[in-house]
Amino acid sequence: MLLQPKRTKYKKYFKPRSLPKITTKAQKLNEQNCFAIISLESGYLNVKQLEAARQNIRRKIKREGKLEIVPLADKTISNKPTSARMGKGKGKVNHWIAPILVGKPIFLLYGIDKEQGLPALKAGANKLPLKIKIRNL
Repeated sequence: MLLQPKRTKYKKYFKPRSLPKITTKAQKLNEQNCFAIISLESGYLNVKQLEAARQNIRRKIKREGKLEIVPLADKTISNKPTSARMGKGKGKVNHWIAPILVGKPIFLLYGIDKEQGLPALKAGANKLPLKIKIRNL
């Protein structure tokens, strides 16, 4: 399951710069048995990191409930081989990244009780390179 868009406006994007460190919006949900992984810092997540966390969470909850991935990996990172000379255009697309803002959820887990949901999200959070917190929304 590759987490990339079917179409984009541009094939290759500019190199991503820093993201804002603070946010004024908060995520509020009124669902029963809803757990979330919320980021405490801004950054970028690779598609492989999101997929590894998703697989780990699904393995722990034995494919019950509903797992929602909130960020969309819509920016490309391209690179050229180290042996290539200067010029000849931008390199080919290497991987996709998703921008993550402070206070925004990364994963939402519905329909699972606390004894099964919290350990599953902790296991998935170990695969992510950002500081996070797990909340019962």
